[in-house]
Amino acid sequence: MELDSDLNKLRGPESFLRRQQKRLLIIDEVQRKPELFKILRGLIDIHKRAGESSGQFLLLGSASRDLLQQSSETLAGRIRYMELCPFSAAEIYNSDPLGYNNDKLWFRGGFPGSYLAENDNESWQWRADFISTYVERDIPLMGPKVSAMRLKRFWTMLAHYQGQQVVTSDLGKSLGVSHTTIKSYMDILTDFYMIRQIQPWSGNSKKRLVKTPKTYLRDTGLLHSLLNISNFESLLGHPIIGVSWEGFVIENIISKLSNKWRYSYYRTTGKTEVDLVLETPNNELWAIEIKRSSAPTVGSGYYNACEDMGATHKFVIYPGTDHYPLGDEVEVMGLIELVERIVSVDG
Repeated sequence: MELDSDLNKLRGPESFLRRQQKRLLIIDEVQRKPELFKILRGLIDIHKRAGESSGQFLLLGSASRDLLQQSSETLAGRIRYMELCPFSAAEIYNSDPLGYNNDKLWFRGGFPGSYLAENDNESWQWRADFISTYVERDIPLMGPKVSAMRLKRFWTMLAHYQGQQVVTSDLGKSLGVSHTTIKSYMDILTDFYMIRQIQPWSGNSKKRLVKTPKTYLRDTGLLHSLLNISNFESLLGHPIIGVSWEGFVIENIISKLSNKWRYSYYRTTGKTEVDLVLETPNNELWAIEIKRSSAPTVGSGYYNACEDMGATHKFVIYPGTDHYPLGDEVEVMGLIELVERIVSVDG
């Protein structure tokens, strides 16, 4: 829908779409022509009544809240949503197990233009262009009217809160806006899949639990660009290294979960914390701690949290590939092995 020649084909959309019967029609950048949904609804119903198999139309495009709401209302019972994430660790590993490089994906992030760049400088430039284009063109195009300069500044400030509970009032003071405006900015970046807000665990607990979500920039390549970390050596010496790795692992895990799983984090007001809590389709509870160290250890707080939650499985994820017990039924393993275990649970 970005080409005038393609838009011209849809001047009379019903006539054109009817001629594509029994063919898979892919409509890219569909958010540019949301009025198509009403016509698609009628054609899909005709298609169903004829007893033909489903999947005639593949709609691609950036998702906005209004577009998702409109499509769900118009095409209820006729559409299935799939979130297309950037490259994941499992995806890269499966394509080339021997050449897989954890650090490259972590540093550059998973957007194809960044990950596949010939060198780090080209990757850096691609990400800089993406950030500018996204706040100046893409987000305003899909509805939200926010100053590009203010949104980019907010996005950068949010990078400093990686893996933390965001204090909206503090950010509001820095930007000269209210805390409710900050929440709306966060909702915008969440809706556009740029940040992920992980809710606190809400099971039965004897402890007082934190009730504020933790926030992560979903792509660590963009995180590093916004923090002006231009090479891997700088990342290794940067204070953000721990939570950057944590966010990388968490995003790779969550992106592989089916909708049968539930995820959260555990933290008490006394700051006892578990980085990621997974509730499986089999009603198991996995307590996952993430460490950047090649020889990870966990403290008593982790064990206390596991006991309080009633964790059935305890995992420590680290950058290595060995799998070994740490004691008290805690297993140390690499990211790829945990993802494979998640996939096996889903069958």
